[in-house]
Amino acid sequence: MDDSIPRSAGAASAWGAGRLGGDGAEAQRLLAAVLGRTRGWLLANEQYALAPDARARYAAWVARRARGEPLAYITGEKEFWSLPLHVTPDVLVPRPETELLVERALALLPALPAAGSPAPQVADLGTGSGAIALALAHERPHWRVTATDRSAAALAVARGNAARLGLERVRFLQGEWLAPLAGERLDLLVSNPPYIAAGDPALGDPALGHEPHGALCSGPDGLEDLRALIAAAPGHLRPGGWLLLEHGASQGEAVCALFASQGWTRVRCHADLAGQPRVSEARRE
Repeated sequence: MDDSIPRSAGAASAWGAGRLGGDGAEAQRLLAAVLGRTRGWLLANEQYALAPDARARYAAWVARRARGEPLAYITGEKEFWSLPLHVTPDVLVPRPETELLVERALALLPALPAAGSPAPQVADLGTGSGAIALALAHERPHWRVTATDRSAAALAVARGNAARLGLERVRFLQGEWLAPLAGERLDLLVSNPPYIAAGDPALGDPALGHEPHGALCSGPDGLEDLRALIAAAPGHLRPGGWLLLEHGASQGEAVCALFASQGWTRVRCHADLAGQPRVSEARRE
């Protein structure tokens, strides 16, 4: 262990911030996770003496973060829709902008089904950590939520999150996109598919280098998976069903054009909190 690491929590946090380019918040989050405490506790206990093993782990975690590894992979946790999710390098780190998919899904279907009507059936395609599916199940206990993913490792992460959150009623199926839903008709399909073009300079971001490549990239223009979902979804939707897709900030026009060219109606694109076109939706009559 590097003996230059201060022994008090406050000084160690400042040491970490210096090695992270002055990012005190990230240094505090790392140290709080090492100690199993909150940032609030850390700020109120700056004189707390760190044990040698905690100092060693903190030094290792700061080094990993300085090399560009996402904070969520280091601590093993990321909050999404106020739900604490376990994440690993087998899944994408959930992003705040993806919460817009949850908002739109909740807005498109009734909070409660009409008397005598069946519960709405919803599927999250390419669920990864389960973030979207679990947020929907948490908000709408009566919905029948299914989550699909081609990766067995990702589904293991998602199932673990469902168990920790008491949302085991979510159904998890392995397979490519809609393949596990053969013969089923649902009310709403939602997905945050890969949408980065191969060769996009954004892939040079060190953080993206740690995330699963197959969950990020989609062909030469980034639209391959979006095209496939728009084409295949009608066969799995009831009349009046909806498809909700996240996409890149520069892809809104192209995605809406794909919807229109295949006969979808009520096509709309919604901006995220940064004002960027982020989620497009359409209805199948």
